[in-house]
Amino acid sequence: MARRRKPVPAAAGHNGGPPLEDRPHIPEWGTGGPGNYFAWKAVHRRAWRSTGHDTMVRRAAKAEALGLTYEEYVLEILERGIYLQAEDVERIAAIKAGRRARRGRRHL
Repeated sequence: MARRRKPVPAAAGHNGGPPLEDRPHIPEWGTGGPGNYFAWKAVHRRAWRSTGHDTMVRRAAKAEALGLTYEEYVLEILERGIYLQAEDVERIAAIKAGRRARRGRRHL
């Protein structure tokens, strides 16, 4: 017959439950210092929220017509200043290829 172990009493102030965190805390900016993290975060938030409703609807319709997501279409405007048209076949194909590459990496 197996012997049953007697539970070890918890230290004062401890309820005997499991640890709250299994791994060390890593702040949202990563393991390095915060640097410009909060400035970039504020600019990113402003860039995505400052667009009016009508503009967002128009861009979403344009993105759908080109076969892109809203985010892909707007990123092209924000990063390169280019408003994609149906004639921009090469650039649209490159964006879609990048989407497939990112999706493939996610499952590794």
